[in-house]
Amino acid sequence: MIEVNGRRYKAPQQPTVVFCIDGCEPDYIALAVAGGHAPTLGRILANGTALIADCVVPSFTNPNNLSIVTGAPPAVHGICGNYLFDTESGTEVMMNDPKWLRAPTILAALADAGTRTAVVTAKDKLRKLLGHRMKGICFSSEKSDQVSLAENGIDAVLPLVGMPVPDVYSAELSEFVFAAGAKLLEDKRADFLYLSTTDYVQHKHAPGDPDANRFYAMLDKYLARFEAAGAVIVLTADHGMNSKIKLDASPNVIFLQDLLDVWLGAERSRVILPITDPYVVHHGALGSFATVYLPDGSDVDAMLERIRALPGIESVRTRAQAAAFFELPADRIGDLVVVAERSTVIGTSAARHDLSGLDAPLRSHGGVSEQRVPLIVNRKLRDIDPARRWRNFDAFDLALNHVL
Repeated sequence: MIEVNGRRYKAPQQPTVVFCIDGCEPDYIALAVAGGHAPTLGRILANGTALIADCVVPSFTNPNNLSIVTGAPPAVHGICGNYLFDTESGTEVMMNDPKWLRAPTILAALADAGTRTAVVTAKDKLRKLLGHRMKGICFSSEKSDQVSLAENGIDAVLPLVGMPVPDVYSAELSEFVFAAGAKLLEDKRADFLYLSTTDYVQHKHAPGDPDANRFYAMLDKYLARFEAAGAVIVLTADHGMNSKIKLDASPNVIFLQDLLDVWLGAERSRVILPITDPYVVHHGALGSFATVYLPDGSDVDAMLERIRALPGIESVRTRAQAAAFFELPADRIGDLVVVAERSTVIGTSAARHDLSGLDAPLRSHGGVSEQRVPLIVNRKLRDIDPARRWRNFDAFDLALNHVL
């Protein structure tokens, strides 16, 4: 047994793979299976265990991937977004450096206990966080041509996988993750794998769309390979996905910084959008969660009520309220945390968002409306309560402690 962040895990007794399918709203799976595009998933749903779980809010990539691999919420591991305002330096920074991580990962503990462990992630922004202090294989599809034994625990990935480096804005970036994981398992180079994809397809295509079904048919083909290799499979997601549009299909945005500049004066407050990352073609840095830093001496409660009254806002909480309700690190969020309704996103200033790269109606995430995700295991489980509130960060517990 190993113990990580207050939870105990058994060493894997058979090959085990945990998938984090980025942006996987449960309807993607339901409609792909119903349409006959994912027969392996259909068999897993019939013969294994199918649950619906909650991801952490903000429903973004970095906080949820780190919750899955630590078995804990952001209040424990510290990663509360893709992006934050560093109050010590007074700068806005990406949270892709392990210095922001406050807790050990289950992956590192498994590797230390002698399990051959591997991580393959689509985008390199997650690699160093997921592989922090892990003795094993860890690389990204995005930088798969730049691997080394010293940095990644593996070399010559492209010949191993048999694919070129994919474009970062493509379904192939995720397919490379599946293909690499399958080869590592089949070649017995890893006994436990964590595979994390990109939500490029989900940002562009709704559940049941032909391109979405093609993506899940591709996933299904690889799931069959993992099953053939005898693997325990756990499939979950970092967040769901929803349309964020007006009736004319234009983005439905509240530009909160522009409003605060009018109410409080220019550059006196700061709106931080934790969805922000280098891949803005996906979403234009627009999501349904924001954190607000107010000027010293502000009437926080009055501003809370003023923002809450805006059409499209679901909730506004103070720092303390949001930290407790969403299990967030209080020192890494603003004076207010703002969550938009299902069809609405929050921006900073209109002039700061380049939406020219959006070639389809905006689909995004970040709020409570994207919290529901699948939690699927290809085996029957013992000693579980199907009616309890499941979290995506229960994935390792199910894989290691409850498989029959």
